[in-house]
Amino acid sequence: MSSAADWPTEQIRQAIAPDLPGCHVEVLGQIDSSNSELMRRARSGPAESVLLVAEQQTAGRGRLGRPWAGGEETGSSLSFSLGLPLSPRDWSGLSLAAGLSIVQSLHPELRLKWPNDVWWQGRKLAGILIETASVGADRYVVVGVGINIRKRDGTGFATAPAWLEELLPDMDAPRALLRIAAPLVRAIKMFEIRGFAPFQAAFNERDALYGVDVALSDGTAGIAHGVDGIGALQLKTALGLKSISSAEISVRPAPSSAAR
Repeated sequence: MSSAADWPTEQIRQAIAPDLPGCHVEVLGQIDSSNSELMRRARSGPAESVLLVAEQQTAGRGRLGRPWAGGEETGSSLSFSLGLPLSPRDWSGLSLAAGLSIVQSLHPELRLKWPNDVWWQGRKLAGILIETASVGADRYVVVGVGINIRKRDGTGFATAPAWLEELLPDMDAPRALLRIAAPLVRAIKMFEIRGFAPFQAAFNERDALYGVDVALSDGTAGIAHGVDGIGALQLKTALGLKSISSAEISVRPAPSSAAR
């Protein structure tokens, strides 16, 4: 079972320092939500670069306000948030770029489900939540990540979740964070300069829904055809190709389809 002493905070700080100088790395035993904590800090100022790990979250959340429960036992999940000032020309596709960095850091079999989930064999293994706040003339972004490390109870889920130890039996939360942190910072800083376009091809190679019949929460149906240069989902419908960019829309494989 992990404790704050088990986290390689100094090693992580040194790894991310070339791309994000002065970033603090913190571990808290229990908190409502690492994203919420960094948003509170940003709004009360000053808006510093922080990588905050929560060993346990009492009110973790995902996209559209859905709860994120990482498991009751410390170490059964990895929940962290990276907060930093960011000034991209276009924010579109940031969650996709972050997700791509995470799967590339962890395992070649992991896949991405638009817009913010990591899948393995059609089951959710991780999720990403992006939030921003205005801080004076600047914009502060918080990239929240939740990863199942150990087996979880599937009660209440339509599909039982996946966990990282299935793929990497010796992996624990501190080691996973050490793998993820520096590449994630580099990806976000690249996104700030170049937008999503440099990530498009690699995302489509990892796209769990590419070529799959899907149904959208707004009633639209079609065949998923990857994402475009700003991260919008491309959907082949009976009326032609449609771009989906709204973060309020959910996408699921149609009942007759199975994600790769």
